[in-house]
Amino acid sequence: MSYSTDPRAARSRAAMVAAARRLLAGEGLDAVTHRRVAEEAGVGRATVYRHWPRADQLLLDAMGGADLPLFKDPEPPLRPWLCDQLRRMADELAIPAVAAVALTLAQSALADPEAAHRQEESVRTIEERLHAAIRTAIAAGELVTEIEQADLTALLVGPIVYRATTQRRPVSGAFIGRLVDSVGTWRD
Repeated sequence: MSYSTDPRAARSRAAMVAAARRLLAGEGLDAVTHRRVAEEAGVGRATVYRHWPRADQLLLDAMGGADLPLFKDPEPPLRPWLCDQLRRMADELAIPAVAAVALTLAQSALADPEAAHRQEESVRTIEERLHAAIRTAIAAGELVTEIEQADLTALLVGPIVYRATTQRRPVSGAFIGRLVDSVGTWRD
């Protein structure tokens, strides 16, 4: 029986993904290691390495299907909430494993339809959440903007991803503030 169709291998893989997701949800990205997933799933570390030779691959599968924690439940006033959410995103991207996953997903999406689908889902979720928050701020008179909603995510998220993953430099609070201010006029 082939490794990929062996029901025991499929059960082990499912148990390891579930363990990785529990670690991710309970302790954060740094907890998703080969050793910790093996312990949590009750399998040998070699089994985890056989399915995911690299830690970023393991983290990518753990994050697949998991709910993104960012940009949920906007709270007025929106500007400080948005700065906080962007700060959280920048802090996550400062973790090498997370940056590796983000870049791996982007690269894989170019050639792998499954990876492209995962990336599209993540992008769509972030865009929908940001657009809803911005619409709320506009409706409340907190934000006046002429920027198309389709451009907002790129203007807010894109520079942070670039700074954290490509330049590999810290994302300052002042940088985040300038990004948020660049989308329009904020009123108290």
